[in-house]
Amino acid sequence: MSPLVAAWYAPRRTPVVVLLWPLSLLFRAVVAVRRGLYRRGLLHAQQLPVPVVVIGNVTLGGTGKTPLAIALAEALAARGFRPGFVSRGYGGSAREPRAVAAGDEPALVGDEPPILAASGYPVWIGADRVAAARALLAAHPDRDVLICDDGLQHYRLARRVEIAVIDAARGLGNGLMLPAGPLREPAARLAEVDAVVRLVAGADVRDGHSMITTHVPLPWRNVKDPACVGDPAAWRGREVHAVAGIGNPGRFFAMLRAQGITAMEHAFPDHHPFAPADLAFPGAAAILMTQKDAVKCARFADGRSWYLPVRATVDPALVALVEHKIRGSQAA
Repeated sequence: MSPLVAAWYAPRRTPVVVLLWPLSLLFRAVVAVRRGLYRRGLLHAQQLPVPVVVIGNVTLGGTGKTPLAIALAEALAARGFRPGFVSRGYGGSAREPRAVAAGDEPALVGDEPPILAASGYPVWIGADRVAAARALLAAHPDRDVLICDDGLQHYRLARRVEIAVIDAARGLGNGLMLPAGPLREPAARLAEVDAVVRLVAGADVRDGHSMITTHVPLPWRNVKDPACVGDPAAWRGREVHAVAGIGNPGRFFAMLRAQGITAMEHAFPDHHPFAPADLAFPGAAAILMTQKDAVKCARFADGRSWYLPVRATVDPALVALVEHKIRGSQAA
């Protein structure tokens, strides 16, 4: 965790937060002006011919949106919908709209779109999400709902449903706007979305406007040969290293401990562009990582590298809400 991120989530406001506070006021003003331009119609949101569901967050950093997006797509597909995914492709160099396949190079398309593509639904990325969405619909005219992974602040893309995801372990940090805190928009924005989903570590609870999701670990897979399943028992008592370049690396490390795995933990910034030197652990019996990191390490990882896929649970109330918003008041 970088010193700045640590300051955002510290129990008390640190000197660096105090110094950055004036800039956060400026950022808050810019956000308010931009939002106001859309509300007054001076900037226009672009409507698509199919409903759009946006899954995003008000904080900087990962909150588990991608597994939830996949789980929601599967739940909607089970109810007869034909979903597709739209994403910015953060961390990739591609800016023009393009389709994404599961094996595409993360340096080009980002680290999350290949995971979305592995679900089997069409995925298109682009800096202009409206153009990416239209390109997807042109290539797949049978799609009848689009799920935008991230993009809560991309107001140019009109949406039928807004879902905000919060990592319950971290919350909203110190509650300040960037750069003094982690907020992209004021906390009051959460009262405007259709659903607030909290990512929790297993407790099945609801809190008023909030719904919950959890990440259920699936069998370990080898980074070089994903068909090969790993056995955590084989790593216990041996030298094990764990790397994580996600928004909250502690969440991944806690999953390892829950499986009885003791590992030397190496946290990297979210979307970190992994290089061979990052996995240089000569004495390691196993090098463990997330699926998001595995797509960036596949080219150079050796047989000691394993990743942990996860499946998000999706609250039935969330699926019902989304279906109601898509179909209208006649939804079952």
